[in-house]
Amino acid sequence: MELRQLRYFVAIVDHGSLSRAALILHVAQPALTQQLRQLEDDLGVQLLHRTAQGVLSTDAGKVFYEHAQAILKQVADARSAVAQSAERPSGSVTLGLPHSISGALALPLLKASRAQYPEIILQLTEELTGNLADQLKSGRVNLAVLFDDGQLSQFDTVPLAEEELHFISHADADYAKGEHSLTLQDALRATLILPGLQHGVRPRIESVARAAGLGVSNVIEINSIAILKSALLADMGATILPTAPVLDELHRGSLRAQPIHSPSITRTVVLCSSRNIPPTNAAAAISKLVRQVSHRLCADGAWPGATTL
Repeated sequence: MELRQLRYFVAIVDHGSLSRAALILHVAQPALTQQLRQLEDDLGVQLLHRTAQGVLSTDAGKVFYEHAQAILKQVADARSAVAQSAERPSGSVTLGLPHSISGALALPLLKASRAQYPEIILQLTEELTGNLADQLKSGRVNLAVLFDDGQLSQFDTVPLAEEELHFISHADADYAKGEHSLTLQDALRATLILPGLQHGVRPRIESVARAAGLGVSNVIEINSIAILKSALLADMGATILPTAPVLDELHRGSLRAQPIHSPSITRTVVLCSSRNIPPTNAAAAISKLVRQVSHRLCADGAWPGATTL
């Protein structure tokens, strides 16, 4: 197996066609086809289905694509690390952000990165937390902002902030109407719109509820902040989230946020990096910048409900 075969395979999948990939790679199509066949022979599986409209990945091809991307990124990072200087870090850094955090952190980080490290290309990817953890393990992202659920021992972690979760519902919903806050028991009686069990706030809510002798039962599972907000605005149920992802709707008065007590729910936001893949100078610089920006946002009140750790 050769690196060029990985590059060729990724290009074919990305462009959906051998002919288009050959043009982009400046490689003759017969040579590209030969390299793909050698790769499949080496692996002992078929990676692509050839159709009249182009190519489609087999199940094995989908798995191999993820690994090929990670390997190529690590090779690029290794080259960058050798070429970089600590004084003027450069290169590409991929930072993964959960959907519920990106609204608070993404734009300030981009602005700060361009101002302080103009030679670093900061790539932000927004994903579900479970997916981000997998991408960090495989090396497809350099850094990831995750939530400390006691399952992060495989990563190097730096605490960023403690976020308070609120009960969020349609402004005209009947849930505890007229009350400033409500108990966790009352919140859990509502139809709740939450991510799946392995993502986002859900593990934390389940853990706090169990410790209080309560259960989380009447749930609509939605793994998208945009769709979740649409469901809230349609008054299909309520949710338990930090307020940052719904600030616009709260300011417009279309949604309402109420603190939860007896007990309250918070989550610890941490910056994670791989223990197995050495960081480049650029990744180390961005890691420091994430900490600085997070602390500033908390201090300025620009990250609602978050307290610096």
